[in-house]
Amino acid sequence: MPVSAATEAKLREAMARLLAGEPLHTAGALTKENLAREAQVSHATVHRAEEVLAEWDANVARPVLRTPGEVARDETIDELRKQLRKAKSQVTEVQGKLDALATVTANLYAENQALRKRVDGRSRLASIPASE
Repeated sequence: MPVSAATEAKLREAMARLLAGEPLHTAGALTKENLAREAQVSHATVHRAEEVLAEWDANVARPVLRTPGEVARDETIDELRKQLRKAKSQVTEVQGKLDALATVTANLYAENQALRKRVDGRSRLASIPASE
């Protein structure tokens, strides 16, 4: 079932606003969903308006452009990912140092225990009571 003349006019006006970059009801991305929102009709109505849809497809043959908000969001995400990679690298480096220190500490502990046993063994031999 085709759309009414009034609905077709709303769709054409919405298309003109979106293509001119002057949307009233959306962020301005050139999508069929935004066309429906801009015209304040259902998504199904857009697909029933075959002539308007053919005109839309002819005018929006290029890839969907991102809005300034989407560009800023994507740049923020990229920056945060970069910071996360750097932080993970630092964590890996610190973890390696911590593992090395744990190994050194374990070796020192074992060496300390061995030295204590040697000292304890010597002190027993040296403490023979003198006869009076």
